[in-house]
Amino acid sequence: MRIILLGAPGSGKGTQVKILTDHFKIRGISLGDILRQEVKRNSPLGGKVKEYMQEGLLVPDEIVSLVIEENINNEGFILDGYPRNVSQAEKLESILNNKNLSFDKAIYLDVSENMLITRLSGRRVCKVCNANYHVKNMPSKREGICNICGGELIQRNDDKPEVIKKRWVVFQKENASLMDYYRQRDKLVIVDANKEAEEVFQAIVKNFNYGKHSCL
Repeated sequence: MRIILLGAPGSGKGTQVKILTDHFKIRGISLGDILRQEVKRNSPLGGKVKEYMQEGLLVPDEIVSLVIEENINNEGFILDGYPRNVSQAEKLESILNNKNLSFDKAIYLDVSENMLITRLSGRRVCKVCNANYHVKNMPSKREGICNICGGELIQRNDDKPEVIKKRWVVFQKENASLMDYYRQRDKLVIVDANKEAEEVFQAIVKNFNYGKHSCL
């Protein structure tokens, strides 16, 4: 099974990738995670990516497309964070065709701007091990301290409200045409992602005729 997971930053894609990869026993490919790992490693690619991420801008197509191509093989996968526009969707189609692969569905997690701001502005990340927390939904045992390694929890620059709003505007500009692209191919499924993670999961799996299951 191969699934493309679409949605704005903060729509819950990362959470659903974890749930769905465990449920379907397939690999999760998160563009954001891959790019952040490059930034943390201070690689040449990471240096370029860091500049865009700090400004709340999207990383150029030629960079992310190369990263995706290197991470796709003939295994099942859930792709998170790519494609973000029609040009990337066409490139992904070319990548899959060249590998004699196809995908099942493009799942769009539909969420409001206010919900995004609430989710992202409350997110905290461990400076050492990169573990994720949320000041309201998933706080650490000790405020500002990672449960796992004791590292300092910080707010990423791209999780600040003013940057989130900028990211939302950038996302909306390209999202409509991308959804049309997959709608015309009868691949698009829209899921209300303002709900709790379990409800979102149930709505997704219904599209694959697997019935009801619990992710908890």
